[in-house]
Amino acid sequence: MTRATLIENARIVDPATGTDHLGAVLIEDGIIAELAIGAPIGVPDGAEVINAKGLVLAPGLIDMRVFTGEPGKEYRETLQSAGEAAAAGGITSFVMMPDTTPVVDDGALVDFLIRRARATSKVNVLPAGAITKGLNGTEMTEYGLLKEAGAVCLTDGRHSIQSPSMLRTAMSYAANYGLTFVHHVSDTDLTGTGVMNEGLFATILGLKGIPREAETIPLARDLQLAALTGVKYHAAQISCAAAVELVAAAKKRNRAVTAGISINNLALNENDIGRYRTFFKLSTPLRSEDDRQAMIQALRDGTIDTIHSDHDPQDTEVKRQPFAEASDGAIGLETLLAAALRLVHSGDVDLLTVLRAMTSRPADILGLPSGRIAKGAPADLILFDLDYPWQVSETDIRSKSRNTSFEGARLAGKVMRTIVAGETVHTHID
Repeated sequence: MTRATLIENARIVDPATGTDHLGAVLIEDGIIAELAIGAPIGVPDGAEVINAKGLVLAPGLIDMRVFTGEPGKEYRETLQSAGEAAAAGGITSFVMMPDTTPVVDDGALVDFLIRRARATSKVNVLPAGAITKGLNGTEMTEYGLLKEAGAVCLTDGRHSIQSPSMLRTAMSYAANYGLTFVHHVSDTDLTGTGVMNEGLFATILGLKGIPREAETIPLARDLQLAALTGVKYHAAQISCAAAVELVAAAKKRNRAVTAGISINNLALNENDIGRYRTFFKLSTPLRSEDDRQAMIQALRDGTIDTIHSDHDPQDTEVKRQPFAEASDGAIGLETLLAAALRLVHSGDVDLLTVLRAMTSRPADILGLPSGRIAKGAPADLILFDLDYPWQVSETDIRSKSRNTSFEGARLAGKVMRTIVAGETVHTHID
């Protein structure tokens, strides 16, 4: 039993219901006990009262693509440090990719991670089970045991399965267990030794490019196999206009298809690489401005369902290398919301649509009870100032790694309080 909490004078924004009104929320025993729009709620004896003073009260964010260092590379990130960074960024739940040492391809390891996260992390850590053993793309894991242990979906993380027959078999089994199949679409032969988007800018920099077809060809294959097998299919992250066209066409025929995008591909483009800035070396690569604009339109019209951080901590040694030799990846838990709010402040996308892609849609895809502000729902909530100006500084980063694509960026929108299961896990202090 926890102390009751009343949040009043809040601008309640709930994408699940389309709500955007002033109101109050009462939290009891880790769940939302009462919700009032435009009307007061009685204060229970001994309750903590939080005057939101007009701040936005929204569901806590659900990040569907987070890499951690634990287990195996704790020097890059632990579940504890990832939890602290997530809480500061307004993320109350994140899906942990299975790319660890050892790989999360066994039910016992899923159970261990859930227990470990409960003991050390401020937020909900949702382990994803590997599609194939060792992420090798050739031998399936035990999907039933992974699900029983608590895996929320199946994915091979940053690895892409190349064999169509293997994919068909894996999708069929995933469909039998009702597990969402999350796949990173990348043709390894077409990607080859490419390190950035193929085009004029790559040529100017003298770097090997990655063609858009390295994404669209495996995506087209996946979408056909998803229709064949009936699996709940989620394209982990798409990045180009041609991929949007494929997903939009598939959705007209198959309601079980969804797609996500990294905040990096919404907020940045290939020009940000500048003179070989390795913090912008990512997978999928940053694309052209035309592609970025196509992604924004796809978010507006619902072709893209989710926005995630693609949080991928890398240490200094592997990032401060010549661009072609540096590792892919950037951290993003702490900047996800503020970077996404750039689209709101620019007038490109409305607030409900941006928040929906990070709350109710991920919850729907994964079958979670959170991601909404409703009576009986988990009290995973955030209070944020939509216009609060701040600058990303390396000294303020809570992640163990510092490889952010937003170093020095001026952002607007700051999380002032993060609540998980009714307990405050982060407050912003100037």
